[in-house]
Amino acid sequence: IIHRRGKTPRRPCPKKTSNIEKDPVGVYCRIRPLGAEFEECCVEMISSSTIQLHAPDGLKANRNGEYKETQYSFKKVFGIKTTQMELFEDIAKPLIEDLIHCKNGLLFTYGVTGSGKTFTMTGSPGEGGLLPRCLDMLFNSIGPFQAKRFVIKTDDKNGVEIQNQVDALLERQKRDSQQSVPKTPSSRQKTDPEFADMISPEEACKSENVDEDCCYSVFVSYIEIYNNYIYDLLEDAPFDPIRPKPPQSKILREDQNHNMYVAGCTEVEVKSTEEAFEVFWKGQKKRRIANTQLNRESSRSHSVFIMKLAQAPLDADGDHILQDKNQVNVSQLCLVDLAGSERTSRTRAEGSRLREAGNINQSLMTLRTCIEVLRENQMCGTNKMVPYRDSKVTHLFKNYFDGEGKVRMIVCVNPKADDYEETMLVMRFAEMTQEVEVARPVDRPICGLAAGRRHRNQERGGPSTAGNDLLEFVILLIDSFPALPPCELVDPADDQTLPRLIEVLERRHCIRQKMTEQLNRTSNTLKSMLQQFDSQLTAKENYLHDQRGKLGEKDKIISNQKMEIERLEKKSKMLEYKIDILQKTTNIYEEDKRSLQHELETQEQRLQRELSERRRMEQRMQGMVTDTRLKWEKECERRVNAKQLEMQNKLWVKDEKLKQLKAIVTESSSGCPTERPEKPERPSRERDRTAPQKRSASPSALPVSYLLNPYPTSSSSSSTSSSTYPSVANCISEWEQRFPVDTRQGSHPATPQYGIHPRHRRSQSAGGEKWVDHKPSSNLDLDTVMQPIIPNAIKVSTPSEKALSKCHKYVLRHQELASDGEIETKLIKGDVFKTRGGGQAVQFTDIETLKQECPTAPSRKRRSGSGGGAAQMDDIENRVSCLVKDDSLYMMSFICLKLPNKQT
Repeated sequence: IIHRRGKTPRRPCPKKTSNIEKDPVGVYCRIRPLGAEFEECCVEMISSSTIQLHAPDGLKANRNGEYKETQYSFKKVFGIKTTQMELFEDIAKPLIEDLIHCKNGLLFTYGVTGSGKTFTMTGSPGEGGLLPRCLDMLFNSIGPFQAKRFVIKTDDKNGVEIQNQVDALLERQKRDSQQSVPKTPSSRQKTDPEFADMISPEEACKSENVDEDCCYSVFVSYIEIYNNYIYDLLEDAPFDPIRPKPPQSKILREDQNHNMYVAGCTEVEVKSTEEAFEVFWKGQKKRRIANTQLNRESSRSHSVFIMKLAQAPLDADGDHILQDKNQVNVSQLCLVDLAGSERTSRTRAEGSRLREAGNINQSLMTLRTCIEVLRENQMCGTNKMVPYRDSKVTHLFKNYFDGEGKVRMIVCVNPKADDYEETMLVMRFAEMTQEVEVARPVDRPICGLAAGRRHRNQERGGPSTAGNDLLEFVILLIDSFPALPPCELVDPADDQTLPRLIEVLERRHCIRQKMTEQLNRTSNTLKSMLQQFDSQLTAKENYLHDQRGKLGEKDKIISNQKMEIERLEKKSKMLEYKIDILQKTTNIYEEDKRSLQHELETQEQRLQRELSERRRMEQRMQGMVTDTRLKWEKECERRVNAKQLEMQNKLWVKDEKLKQLKAIVTESSSGCPTERPEKPERPSRERDRTAPQKRSASPSALPVSYLLNPYPTSSSSSSTSSSTYPSVANCISEWEQRFPVDTRQGSHPATPQYGIHPRHRRSQSAGGEKWVDHKPSSNLDLDTVMQPIIPNAIKVSTPSEKALSKCHKYVLRHQELASDGEIETKLIKGDVFKTRGGGQAVQFTDIETLKQECPTAPSRKRRSGSGGGAAQMDDIENRVSCLVKDDSLYMMSFICLKLPNKQT
């Protein structure tokens, strides 16, 4: 049995009540004007609630190319021309009204360093920010209903206490005597001129829904969160010049209502806007700021200005404050100026500045994480723990995100292109913050007393005094009349009581008449005065009417001038808009011009390269054409010379044959030998003798003497008929010996070369150049003595690129059947050269033909005559026929003719 440890059951999620109303976090966006006119702008305001981000030109081509135009929506977007008053009316004014109605609020500014957060919160002379305007509206609303100083005081546990007038006076004297506690500034002091210029009287705001049955007291405190430590900016620590002590950090605690507060933080009671701003300015001078590359006065800490409003109800009579601290409601509004996020690569921070930037970014990242977890819990129904304690900023304001008041955020944006990437991160955080919902705070009832207690108390005090005065006046008036005598009649004969009564009444009547006359005189005087006043009033009204007419005319002139000014302003705006459009168009055209100019330069460079390449090709082709022309000219000259020599040889051979035939015929007809005629000289030209002969590309022919007699023997072994009748071979041999030919002279293929020893005779194909001897496997071997032999040749049955790459010449042996039935062999020669693609190609230049003939075969030509003469003529014809063959074959014919004589 395996015992497993039981797991702790998961705590069930608290059931969410559906009747709680929630509001999303109000996120607003404010766009700061550009610092310079010609800076590149990456933010565009599309509508009153939407902005669009444009990627700057330097980032359009980076990493994934996903920098596209993105739009972000907010509750409201404030452009560059938005005034501080408009911003206050839409954002901070509802928070002050909620503060007066016992509801908490949180307002903080968020953005990149240098985006205008401190200006939005504090402002400048002439343009007061949200903080001084909130103080001004608060004191304008509760000014007549404030409690005496120190009647309501704060304790050290985020609560308040109630004191009577005497205790409050003693407390004030005690505080004034203590040096460690900062003195409350007096409201009789002169107004700070710097603050007086911030808010004009025309821009003063006031809340009309103020509960007059309460007394109010305002307490302010000012702290900063620096390097994740909390410091009190209003604390007056004694200064020791010898051993100065650094300010001590404060800790966060939780009160009995589970609200977070800064323990030991100084809270100053203020009675006017000037006093409150003076306290703020005192703490602002202690706030840590520094000069960086991006901002001359960069906030290095998060500042939190807390306005706490205590509302104590009056008693049933409306005279004094209830002495029950449980009936006092306390609400607070936190104005937070967050330090700007920054990149150290841009600010070039070092040392302490680098550590400050790291802590600032870490706290902002914690705020982002808390918002993400809250959003996930609300949208997905999860119950993840929100990491408020990771940072002092989020830990201090956790109650607001849990539903203790309204939360509003102002996203400040600097539209310059350098802040594009940081601005995108800020936009994503703001967009995510809008999806977080915060529980709507409920109204807190003050007490169960009837409303209007202060007003009734004032009414009781006013009419009672007036009644007493009227009664005293009537009593004095009655006392001025004479006293009435006794009017009781006891005796019917009494005649004194009535006369006395009549006398007193007559005196009273006289006094009344006098008073009536005096009253009439006074009334007449009053009437005359009233008439005079009426006439004066009429004159004044006429004067006012005239002045109003003049004022109306002036108003008309002013309205016309205003209309003209508005028209000019609209025209100026339109012209500015057109100028912007023209400027953008000019920039686009300049960019296109630069790109086209760059492209034109590139095309010109490419054209120059192509022209130079073309010139090189033309020069190269001209060289090749010149070389080819010279080559063909030489080849044509060689061929012409060879053809002339060939024709001369043929002509000489025919002449020689005719002479031999003539000699034979003459010898046979006479029957006796005659003297051998002198061998005629071979015709030649002077230039053939003197000019050097070129070497032919084809193998040279063997000497005729070797062809006719390859096996030399003695003269006795020759036939007897050859001594009697000189043979053609002897004649040619003698002629060749008389006219030797230089072996270096180039000749046509199959042209006989003379003067070469038979042992040293080789084919010209066997020179220093290597040959590819292509002999197909279908060729037949001929059993003749003379065979074309090419030494130092690669013999192949099928040509291959490997064999061709090693040689310079190529010969193909081709066999076919001739018209007489004999096998004819052709040697097809060519030059091997390399191609541009790296292969090999063959250019055919010459063809040699080898043919085998049988001397014993019957001749096709027959002549009429006797039998012996016919046989002799046949033998002569067979011999001579060898000479009239193709010049490339006559050598082989001589071998075929000589072999039968050798065998005999």
